[in-house]
Order: sequence, then structure tokens, then C-alpha cells
Amino acid sequence: MRTRRPTTTLDDQRIPVRAKLAAAWTSFVFLYAYVDILAFFKPGVVDGILVGVIWEFDVSQTLLTLFLALMAIPVLMAALSMTLPARANRITNLVVASVQVPFAAFNAVGESWTYFYGLGVALEVIILALILRYAWTWPRTVGGHGDHDHQPGP
Repeated sequence: MRTRRPTTTLDDQRIPVRAKLAAAWTSFVFLYAYVDILAFFKPGVVDGILVGVIWEFDVSQTLLTLFLALMAIPVLMAALSMTLPARANRITNLVVASVQVPFAAFNAVGESWTYFYGLGVALEVIILALILRYAWTWPRTVGGHGDHDHQPGP
């Protein structure tokens, strides 16, 4: 015969906003990179790269530098989300995530693989929406005069 054990509740600790933002940006970076990596399997993409063409642009140092700079933005946001003071952090996340939404949508423009790119854009926009929500609803301290990450108790 089995004795009944008392049920216990898992300890569901609050996650600081900084950690949520950094995790969301990290997820965004992985998704962003994997969409690009998986796109190499689309017929003709590698052939175009081998002859020096990406999308409709000639491969050049300038083009690749631009791509690297664009990719560095969400990478840096993962680090900045953990290190910037709260007020600057909130504002930076709101601005950068807002700018990234149309940029993410642009990646599907003119593409014939609508399921693949549509899913990639949808997932990126969902993550960006989470970032905007986390930053917008950043908890405030009552009567505080500083950049504290105080989370109100239960």
C-alpha cells in the first residue's frame, strides 16, 4: 500500500528583468543566426555566394561589414541588458527592439519561401514583443531615487 506524501510546490523564484532581457536577446540571436544558416540549404543560395552575390548585392567587404554590424546589435543587447543602469537599460531595449521589428519583417520581403521566412519572422517578432513587454513593464521602486532592480515581494 502506498502512503500519500504531502504535495510540495516548486520554488518559482522571480527572474530579474535584466536576466529576462538578456535571455530574450540571446534567443533572438540564435534564431536570427539559424534562419540565415538554414537559408544556405535553399537551392541556389550557395551557388550565388560562390559567384559573389548575396540576395541582390555583390559580396564585398562593405556588405559583410554591414551584415556583421547588424548582427552585432542583438549580440551587444544581450550584454548591455545585464550591465546598463536600469533607466538606460529600459530605454535602450525599448528603442532597439522597436527598430528591430521592421528590420525582422524586411527579411521576408520578396522571398518565395514564405513558410520558412514567415515562421522565422514571426518567431523573431514574438521574441521582440517579449523584450518590449519586459522593458515597458520594468518594475519600479516605491519612492526610490536610483537605478535599483528591486522586485516587489509577493
